[in-house]
Amino acid sequence: MKRFIWPNWENSNLNISATFADFLGAKNSIPTLSLLKNELSKGYKNIVFICLDGCGINPLKINLDKDSFLRRNIKQTLTSTLPSTTTNATTSLICNKYPLEHGWLGWSLYFNAINRNIDIYLRSDSQTKEPIEFNYPISDNTDCYFDNVKTDYEINSVLPSYVHTKHDEKRTVIKDEFELCSAIKEICKKKGKQFIYSYLPEPDSTMHIYGVSSCQAKAIIESINSEIEKLFNSLVDTLIVISADHGQIDVKGYIEGYKDKELNDMLVYTPYLDARTPAFIVKKGKKKAFETLFKQRYGEDFKLYKSKDLIKKGFFGKKGEYGYLLGDYIGIGTHTHKLFLSYKEMPRFKGHHTSLTEEMEVPLIILSKKDN
Repeated sequence: MKRFIWPNWENSNLNISATFADFLGAKNSIPTLSLLKNELSKGYKNIVFICLDGCGINPLKINLDKDSFLRRNIKQTLTSTLPSTTTNATTSLICNKYPLEHGWLGWSLYFNAINRNIDIYLRSDSQTKEPIEFNYPISDNTDCYFDNVKTDYEINSVLPSYVHTKHDEKRTVIKDEFELCSAIKEICKKKGKQFIYSYLPEPDSTMHIYGVSSCQAKAIIESINSEIEKLFNSLVDTLIVISADHGQIDVKGYIEGYKDKELNDMLVYTPYLDARTPAFIVKKGKKKAFETLFKQRYGEDFKLYKSKDLIKKGFFGKKGEYGYLLGDYIGIGTHTHKLFLSYKEMPRFKGHHTSLTEEMEVPLIILSKKDN
């Protein structure tokens, strides 16, 4: 069996945020990236960070030639978070916190107080999609590291309408790569030093629907590559840093876990977290039987770990209080690239992520221009 790519908290996308936080004078206790730190010391007028959702190393290699603009400017390969999913990774990136520090650990979380699985980004029941009003015991994901700093850089954000910061008055709302690049270009024209934090929900959305190797994914990634190249060529005295929250893989099959009555009867509640990293809370006295049954039926496609062992090894971060949200066990999807469906209604994505295979690798792309 191929090896997993575990989070490396010395060489992850979170370390990008730590380096920016350190540079801007924000509170930071996370290791920085020496390559990026050195580049920031050169005194650029404009500093831009772009997070391209899902645009990890695997989608880039599949859809762009090696001499394409983005690929030829990859300076380092970094890891994503565990799970390698948007909810978890983008919260880590924008808040500069380990997953265990913020608690936004996966798309769906189980909360004992209301006995429900909740899609926490949408704040709705994971199965019925009913909106749930509840005092969610996780951190504030609008607590951005760049919002409360004393710096000579003006702070800006360029984000979709559903992503908020504590200072939305500094936010430019965008829908696609064309609006993203246009907004960044206009901000960089402003007088004085500008820091821009930006996020684009593509190519993740397209790859979920059509797959990483689809012509649709190739078209959107080529468009992003082209627009960013044109943006960079139009700017002066600017540093652009690009990465992804995670990558994606082509899905090869689906496990209909909701049909396994014997397995589900051992559980306190329906499996949650993510489709390639399902979490399980097991009834008292059933753990040995659960381990045996799960490994027998699903061991080829998901490697089962005790959540407490993964937490102890630091795979969700070096510190934090939200490990209790991870249940008793986590099944980590192997290189067979299958999804575990906890509900009949769960989407059968053609492209997905959240596990520890190729989707864990993300780029550190650095574009620098000091000429005036």
